[in-house]
Amino acid sequence: MIQSIPLKKLVTSPRNVRKSTDDLADLQLRADIAARGLLQNLVVRKAKRGKFEVEAGGRRLAALQALAEEGTLPAAHEVTCLVIEGEESEVREASLAENFQRLAMNPADEAQAFAAIIEAGASVEDVARRFGLTVRFVEGRLRLASLAPCVFEALAEGAITLDMAKAYGAISDIERQAHVHAELQDAWYQITPDTIRRMVLDATVRGSDPRAVLVGRDAYLAAGGRIERELFDDDASESWIDVALLEDLAHKVMDEAAEKAALEYGLAWVRPTLGNYVSHDLVEGLNRLPCEPAPLTEQEAQELGELEADYDRVAAVLEDEDSDEDEVAKAEQELVAIDRAMRALNDRPPVLAEELKAEAGAFLVLSRNGEPSLVPQYYTETEVITDDDGAIEAVEESGGTKPKGSSLSQRLLDELAMQRRDILAIHLANDPALALDFMVFTLADADGHDWRAKKASTLVGSDASGPIAGFEAKDAPASAALAEFAGALDESWRSGTSQVERFETFRGLSDEARSAWLGHVVSRTLIASLACEGERSVPLHEVLGGLLEVETAHWWRPTAANYFDRVAKARTLEALDAVGGPELVSRYAGSKKAELASAAERIFSGDFIGEAGTKERALAWVPQMMRFSDLDDTPPGAQLEQDAGHQAVIAEQAA
Repeated sequence: MIQSIPLKKLVTSPRNVRKSTDDLADLQLRADIAARGLLQNLVVRKAKRGKFEVEAGGRRLAALQALAEEGTLPAAHEVTCLVIEGEESEVREASLAENFQRLAMNPADEAQAFAAIIEAGASVEDVARRFGLTVRFVEGRLRLASLAPCVFEALAEGAITLDMAKAYGAISDIERQAHVHAELQDAWYQITPDTIRRMVLDATVRGSDPRAVLVGRDAYLAAGGRIERELFDDDASESWIDVALLEDLAHKVMDEAAEKAALEYGLAWVRPTLGNYVSHDLVEGLNRLPCEPAPLTEQEAQELGELEADYDRVAAVLEDEDSDEDEVAKAEQELVAIDRAMRALNDRPPVLAEELKAEAGAFLVLSRNGEPSLVPQYYTETEVITDDDGAIEAVEESGGTKPKGSSLSQRLLDELAMQRRDILAIHLANDPALALDFMVFTLADADGHDWRAKKASTLVGSDASGPIAGFEAKDAPASAALAEFAGALDESWRSGTSQVERFETFRGLSDEARSAWLGHVVSRTLIASLACEGERSVPLHEVLGGLLEVETAHWWRPTAANYFDRVAKARTLEALDAVGGPELVSRYAGSKKAELASAAERIFSGDFIGEAGTKERALAWVPQMMRFSDLDDTPPGAQLEQDAGHQAVIAEQAA
């Protein structure tokens, strides 16, 4: 029976099956109800003293109550409800069915809905405000609405992921998007966002392209590939039309090369990529293994010492003003040969310990000259014990003519390089806008692991690994919000083939896009910490939390699974004492641990009948070590001593 019931007569049912929630989603729901009212009835059951328990719609009830408290809704506001009757098991089943029948909207549906609202006269800011979303999120969904119809349909059907759809949107040419989508329908290899982005940006491929060099002209033509030539084109400048076919053939060649490389180096796996560097997507979830350059043999060490002595002796000829032209010319030639020999001895590939090879892997990239190249960095899917990241830096030899200064002594070259560094540094120090762009780009571009690129600074900002490998906080609001934030970043600059090109493209992004990258690269460097003494303590995190006014309770609630089942019974009773006093403790002191954990989960989610003050304290409670506070106000040691003493009292009650 449908009935209008005053809001003040509605209470949350202890039988409601939804025990967890999402703070961000709750804020969006509140904004939506404020803008359009309640679109879905609550399911209620009659209770004592004229009250009605909400069996399905607890989040909607909480949103209505919050709106009433802030004055958006009148105190006498009436809510349309479906009143049901039956046994408790039937009521709980109705609550479960109501939650299961809901389905989150597909990104394509959201895009169409937002576009329709804006076409009706609303602005992007209006849509964001009405639905409790960020402007960036709404703009991202609107960009999806402008995709080629076939791509948009594939997203709506779930045939492609949201990241793939964004890759198609790397260009605005919907005809090109549709063409690439059709070419990839029969691809046998795994399609990734990088593959799509590369293909939509390349309408045709020149004969000098690394993929073309890898496959070979004859193999491409034999497979049915088409080539177009202008009057003065040669093999390097001709256009290869069938990009999908070329990618298919290139993947097969790289797969074969990867299998051979794995056998040759004794690795557990080698994964190929057609990119010329290892992208962030490929290494996500992997841990880098420590490795060091191969040690010099006694003979090599002796040879290197002799070469260094020869270098200084010959360089002295160049520094002597009395040397004639013939002696200088001969010295320059000798220094080139000595320098090449020294490089050959110093630039040694990293060596991986034999005991690590059984679980180690590496990536095979496609070099710019079209040859498969194993990146000298090893990864594993298991946790790495050591903190040594084993980073290897490869130095490319320039193909151009070296300046005459390269024939000077090594000491002089080093001094000149440091002085040149200082000249650049003082100019960069006086241009904070450029310095900020350079810092953010350097930290973001580290994702690509472009080991060929010479490091331009000592900045390091890769993801901080947690103390537990592979752990993910399921359904955690903060984790979901971080993923959504990262997914909305503008990654168009990553298509650049060189570090210089990527930096120039990055600087062309809007101020808002670059600011988002700044927040992303800095936030992901934070390590795991707790407000306690010991190795988990990071006092600076307490300062940051205070400046940001972080309320942990808004983002994390204790449940049986994430807390109460995993702590001593006395600790749970201590938490109950903190929010409800001795009366609440005595009510549950005799319960078994599993029953106590389940009851505590309901209480600290606010899903129980009790005094308003107790509910407020329960919803605000989190373990002290999860809070962000000024350590000067509450020293961790003092808090731990206080907790320990209080726990002893509670333990006596539990006994």
